[in-house]
Amino acid sequence: MEITTNIIKELRDKTGVSVMQCKKAIEEAGGDLNKAEVILKKHSAASAEKKAGRDLGAGAIGSYVHDDIVGAMVLLACETDFVAKNPEFGALAREVAMQITATNPAYATMDDVPEDSKTAAKAVFEKEVADKPADMQAKILEGKMASYFRDQVLLDQAFIKDETKTIRDLLNEATQKFGERVEVSRFARFSAR
Repeated sequence: MEITTNIIKELRDKTGVSVMQCKKAIEEAGGDLNKAEVILKKHSAASAEKKAGRDLGAGAIGSYVHDDIVGAMVLLACETDFVAKNPEFGALAREVAMQITATNPAYATMDDVPEDSKTAAKAVFEKEVADKPADMQAKILEGKMASYFRDQVLLDQAFIKDETKTIRDLLNEATQKFGERVEVSRFARFSAR
């Protein structure tokens, strides 16, 4: 299959990733756009993992207010002012603020959940899995814990505009797109009710 600029442009419009990365993904997928998109997602997670140790020295504050009664602010951190001042980065910060406004997460990551909350949830779910086969209990318990905390942990939530992605996926894609580590540093939600 011939890889045309229109095919590359279509994948770039879907993902926001560079033309060269899109072309490589399409070549690797044998011209299949759906497979190429999966390849890019896999690469974005790997790219984010490689950049995990880098210092975050810049960022942008995103905000969103709904009907003047509820809103949120988020500090989306990155490595340089160059990326922080990029309009697409600012738009991402606003999208994350909109997510926080809509879903009211209690924690940014699973690491932020207090140990006593994890312990209490685990105690409840251990009783629920007690009658399951012994070799399956740990896996079932892990699934129940992840499910219970998913809505409370921002990065694990499904993105309200695209349920196929989590907020973590959005940040990983941004890391790949901008070539820098991108992370939610802090957030706050406010409500008049």
